[in-house]
Amino acid sequence: MVAVIGSTGVSGAAICRALLATEPIRQVIALGTVRPPVPGVTLRRVDVTDASLAGALRGVQALVYAPSETDQQPDRAQRRANEVGVSVALMAAAAAGVRQVVLVSSAQVYGAAADNPVPLPEDQQILATADGTVAELLELERLAYAVDQAYPQTDVCVLRPAWLLAPGLPNPANGLLDGPRLLVVRGTQPHWQFCHVDDLAAAVATAVTTRMSGPATVGSDGWIDQSEVQRVLRRRPLELPAAIAFGTAARLHSIGVTSSPSELAYLVYPWVVGSERLRDAGWKPTFSNVEALTDYADGRPARGYRLPVDPKGATAATAAAGATVALIGTAALVRRARKRRASGK
Repeated sequence: MVAVIGSTGVSGAAICRALLATEPIRQVIALGTVRPPVPGVTLRRVDVTDASLAGALRGVQALVYAPSETDQQPDRAQRRANEVGVSVALMAAAAAGVRQVVLVSSAQVYGAAADNPVPLPEDQQILATADGTVAELLELERLAYAVDQAYPQTDVCVLRPAWLLAPGLPNPANGLLDGPRLLVVRGTQPHWQFCHVDDLAAAVATAVTTRMSGPATVGSDGWIDQSEVQRVLRRRPLELPAAIAFGTAARLHSIGVTSSPSELAYLVYPWVVGSERLRDAGWKPTFSNVEALTDYADGRPARGYRLPVDPKGATAATAAAGATVALIGTAALVRRARKRRASGK
């Protein structure tokens, strides 16, 4: 019996479907208050942030904690709530005698750096900057390591996917793909790697059936360049010098418009993963990077491309915006102001 927390999201539902289709898993339990949109899943109604969760884990051999999904960047309160939820789930699983916990984190925890090997080995040191959404991921992994050390009877596996993509997935790649233009930092060659949600779900099923523990990365084969991303999304780039891009991101962060300027590093420097452990266990991606991006693009509303700007000069996304989206909005304001000055209006 396998239980899933976060089963109502795009990723969680895909994970439930993959588990149901996997032998020898006989039953999939959704923990929460809302029934997931997956026939065959049994709902156990429980507050997953409460200590009573341990009682709902009776008979469960493996617990999967699916990634949280939201249309906006989580604020500090939401990040804290997510951290509490992970902590409660880990402690409840250990108390209930669950043999394995599978947590979905992100390959972002490795950090993006100019000297990163391509691909990153799974035992690469974690060097990400602890701010924004990455801070939450780092705390999740810290909690996982603490429980793994304190309760050796419970194996903890942490899956680290590349940018997750799927039709209907909210705010993928921290908004990198959803502005009216694609931001490019001048003089850089981005390494774009994706992980389709269905491939993540298959990876979860592999981790459960092989009782995998420790970290494992998940991603499509290799990576694609900026021109291929532009071709698939049918949008033009917006190129900014590095000093302007990073400087503007820092200023926007200082006035509360963006969550973290450090996310720009993931656009500039490589953090490609190879998924060696999962491949050795028999998993392989069914989506290439182009196929994952195409599937996402085909399922996205066409009217969702435009980033509105209010008359006071702030992006409509305000504090929920990712740094890249806010930069694009700011650049649009600058262009508009220049045009007005040039026309004498």
